Amino acid sequence: VQLVESGGGTVQPGESLKLSCVASESTSKTSCMSWWRQVPGKDRELLTVVNVRGTPYYADSIKGRFTISRDNGGNTAHLQMNSPQAADTAKYYCAAGPTRNGYCSTLARPPYWGQGTQVTVS
Repeated sequence: VQLVESGGGTVQPGESLKLSCVASESTSKTSCMSWWRQVPGKDRELLTVVNVRGTPYYADSIKGRFTISRDNGGNTAHLQMNSPQAADTAKYYCAAGPTRNGYCSTLARPPYWGQGTQVTVS
């Protein structure tokens, strides 16, 4: 499974940004698609994860500001970033994986990852 992110860049605080991630396939391997971010020296942080038709999970750090969505075909995921702040500066990664007992895990690392896209809020 190949994942390709796009949409990163530099924005001013409060300026919206939308990230996109296209998966090479829409199968059980990509049932769950998620967004993570990482800053140098820190662990990669799960932001949000969603099944094709499920209710998304959001980390407290982005709840109410960022929104995940998937297209009807299921192989594209977007992260709409509203009201970003300097603390949101990081490299953002898209990830995908199968469900576990019908759910998207918020604990297990997905098996498939994109290369990441840098978001700088300054």
